[in-house]
Amino acid sequence: MTLPPVAILCGGRGTRLQEHTQEIPKPLVEIGGMPILWHVISLYAAQGFTRFVLATGYRGELIERFVAAQSWPDGVQVRCHDTGELTPTGGRVRRLAAALAGEPCFCLTYADGLADIDLGALLAFHRAHGALATMTVVRPRLQFGVTELDGEGRVTGFREKPRSEHWINGGFFCLQAPVLARLAPDSVLEGAPMQGLAADGQLRAHRHEGFWECMDTYKDAVALNDIWEQGSAPWRASLQPA
Repeated sequence: MTLPPVAILCGGRGTRLQEHTQEIPKPLVEIGGMPILWHVISLYAAQGFTRFVLATGYRGELIERFVAAQSWPDGVQVRCHDTGELTPTGGRVRRLAAALAGEPCFCLTYADGLADIDLGALLAFHRAHGALATMTVVRPRLQFGVTELDGEGRVTGFREKPRSEHWINGGFFCLQAPVLARLAPDSVLEGAPMQGLAADGQLRAHRHEGFWECMDTYKDAVALNDIWEQGSAPWRASLQPA
């Protein structure tokens, strides 16, 4: 069965990563000597996905230049589409409608999230439940350690940066084509469109219990580079075809 195309949101300014993004767009911030965008594309390509559509915006010409200069694996096609510098996430996906025309389903992700996710399992889950949308959810590690107390306020122990008890958006989506009609030019994908899908019973959650990290700040970028340099990056094995 032919795998669906992958749309990647690459247009934001990355304002919380200003140490890097005053000169380059966030997707080109490097992890282990390669832009994080390369890691995201490679994660999908190693699992058989071959068609990529990048929704560019801020400093999109630099992303286009990188894509043109890169030697992608055989059969992999990466195309850039300028979706405007200030367009919100839902509006960017809407502007990809022509590029995704004729596709009953497409995958969607951000250019700043890494995981050791089984994308085949995600797609199989999506195809099995029959709803319009699937969102991968994760339980991130908390930024701080946790102090454990008993009912009388005695400290009983400590836990160093445990996983949150709550699930959050992990950024790996599968969407049916009709979702595009729910997006307005000024839509924030994570706002009204997703809330509407949930209210209509058309959004399912795929739980990912493994590694997941988002490069949101300079501290995150340093941490991901440290993980990579130590040779312990959990997503690293996923970059090699099985």
